[in-house]
Amino acid sequence: MKSMTVMVQGTTSDAGKSTLVAALCRWLVRQGVSVVPFKPQNMALNSAVTSDGGEIGRAQAVQAQAARLKPHTDMNPVLLKPNSDTGAQVIIHGRAIGNMEALEYHAYKQTARAAVLASHQRLCEQYPVIVVEGAGSPAEINLREGDIANMGFAEAVDCPVILIADIDKGGVFAHLVGTLALLSESEQARVAGFVINRFRGDIALLQPGLDWLEQRTGKPVIGVLPYLHGLHLEAEDAVPPSPQPSPISVGGSINRLRVIVPVLPHISNHTDFDPLRLHPQIEFSFVAMGEPIPDADLIILPGSKSVRSDLDSLRRADWEVTIQRHLRYGGKLIGICGGLQMLGQTIHDPLGLEGEPGSSAGLGLLELATTLDAEKQLRNVCGTLNLEGAAVAGYEIHAGITLGAALNNPALHLERDGEIFPDGAISEDGQILATYLHGLFESTSATDALLRWAGLKNVQTPDYQARREADIDRLADAVEQHLDTAQLRRLFGLWQTE
Repeated sequence: MKSMTVMVQGTTSDAGKSTLVAALCRWLVRQGVSVVPFKPQNMALNSAVTSDGGEIGRAQAVQAQAARLKPHTDMNPVLLKPNSDTGAQVIIHGRAIGNMEALEYHAYKQTARAAVLASHQRLCEQYPVIVVEGAGSPAEINLREGDIANMGFAEAVDCPVILIADIDKGGVFAHLVGTLALLSESEQARVAGFVINRFRGDIALLQPGLDWLEQRTGKPVIGVLPYLHGLHLEAEDAVPPSPQPSPISVGGSINRLRVIVPVLPHISNHTDFDPLRLHPQIEFSFVAMGEPIPDADLIILPGSKSVRSDLDSLRRADWEVTIQRHLRYGGKLIGICGGLQMLGQTIHDPLGLEGEPGSSAGLGLLELATTLDAEKQLRNVCGTLNLEGAAVAGYEIHAGITLGAALNNPALHLERDGEIFPDGAISEDGQILATYLHGLFESTSATDALLRWAGLKNVQTPDYQARREADIDRLADAVEQHLDTAQLRRLFGLWQTE
């Protein structure tokens, strides 16, 4: 089967690459095309567990949903999860192979390149169309040697490139022309056209600039995507701003639950909280280290890629004192994954998996002890929350093995390989809940139960899964309405099927 690969690269990080790939995947599915997303190399702390038991970037899991596929490790063969300013855990084909400093990984790129090309080849054998997402910008001069994330990959597989830029950032024409100018002649030749993202206003006012851009570069503008207000797409990495939804009025009064989450320096899988950020009955806040800590009904400690270091940061920012006061006044507390580990008595890292080998005292709120192990636990699971018997489904990504008496009162029971296992803990006083399950709030029934436990009355939780699907369809609608679909069909080789 002859396969067609098209790559989306951006002039900057957050230009809209992930969004456009998801949009194109859903648009192509609507055309009856079997399409698969692909990102050669991703650097992100938001990840997902795949159908083959590995780990990939969260954005590729969203793109798989857009393509109506189950996530697979070949969709993102190289994942880098930063654990310091200069180092990261390196994950190849879904499995962690160790930690590397930046220069060490630069030397490793030839090995990573082989993994990337092997995954791409396997996808070529299964799908007629592959939509590839680049990383950052192709014009990073210092990163071009041995590049596997942008033009280095495009040159290796000989595919055309769509270049996208975000007009909302300003300087969109400089971004596009400047990026093109910094590419080699062969790289410039494979840029098939431009997409401008997040435009607000009358397109007629932009048209002179589009005409100039086409004349200056000789490249077509494939289209201008509008700023889609209220669009929700799970973030690839950066912590998103917290929206302020319209509250639901119950019985003539405003019914809101205040929920806060500390933004740990190495926070991971913060997409866990998207259903809460979007919930109309919740006043949700991500709170950065050093910011004033607001009063709350519920505090949630999130996942972390460097638990002991992030626990030190929490203490320096006075969160430990705040949490103790919060509990004294009857507030509720949840710990997810790394947050669970922090709630225990000790955290041991004898192998130095997340930093210097050693042990740290936990917050001491649950009788638990965690030892980090080289073998990471990666599972998609479902089960029951031990609050109202609510159904839950999600995934586990953790290196910790946790033991202790607190586990005798589990928070959930999960099905793994056909057997039922307890997970996490609920404190004796019922104020603290801890779990390793990511995706805890994606189930409407589980969210209802948790919010009632946290003190919210008359809970009315929206269907988060339906919201995700609807917003992916909004993206495909935008492709249909605002991009030159005739150009896209030629680019993807769909004319051959007409």
